[in-house]
Amino acid sequence: MRILITNDDGINAQGLEILKAIALGISPDVWTVAPETNQSGTSHSMTLHSPLRLRTLDERTHAVAGTPTDCVIMAVRHILKHQPPDLVLSGINYGSNLAEDVTYSGTVAAAMEGALLGVRSIALSLMTGFEDGERRAFWDTPLAHAPQLIRTLIAQKWNPNTLINVNFPDAPPDEVKGIAVATQGIRDQALLNIDSRVDPWGTPYFWFGFERRKSTLVPGTDLAAIAENKISVTPLSLDFTDRTAAETLASRFV
Repeated sequence: MRILITNDDGINAQGLEILKAIALGISPDVWTVAPETNQSGTSHSMTLHSPLRLRTLDERTHAVAGTPTDCVIMAVRHILKHQPPDLVLSGINYGSNLAEDVTYSGTVAAAMEGALLGVRSIALSLMTGFEDGERRAFWDTPLAHAPQLIRTLIAQKWNPNTLINVNFPDAPPDEVKGIAVATQGIRDQALLNIDSRVDPWGTPYFWFGFERRKSTLVPGTDLAAIAENKISVTPLSLDFTDRTAAETLASRFV
């Protein structure tokens, strides 16, 4: 099995190294094509108005000066075009990708691009917390649980339009309470702060800042699963059609 790994945190991210170790435990044929720099929040964007630069670190490791989507396209259509990957693993993201995060996430978008290119794809993210004012990540949790989870997933038949979004809870491996196949949740509206500043030349600039609030937890959602210290597994579809709305609208245009 040929495995392509990528991410949105960049080629030097710790989560990518963790994912590589996990992938090598599944197959010796592992290739890495990841962004040169952090591309968090780039969603499913691709580079169209500037050239893409490709840097080769070794035969199976490449950095692309572009988005996660660019990386998957470069891997499947250029680097590995004569023998495309059988599986795309994207992550492991430093921070969760739950609920509406999937619409912003470069990690999820890389898996989405893999699915669009006909390759089974899994996005993996790790919920992080804080301890003594420092951001904390239990990297041992995906190391312990991801290998068997991935083996179980790839042993199943998938709809070609499906990708899998996996989130690990902010807990050490022995405190994980199991695996929940969950729906995509919806958070209560986050507060968006726009911080307006002025640079030394008098030109205004802005920072977006999100204030996360505790959301109402709906049973069966990814948010609820993570709150229960479970690994959430959410199948996502490339087909965004709201079929109920489509049927309603169709009746109006007869």
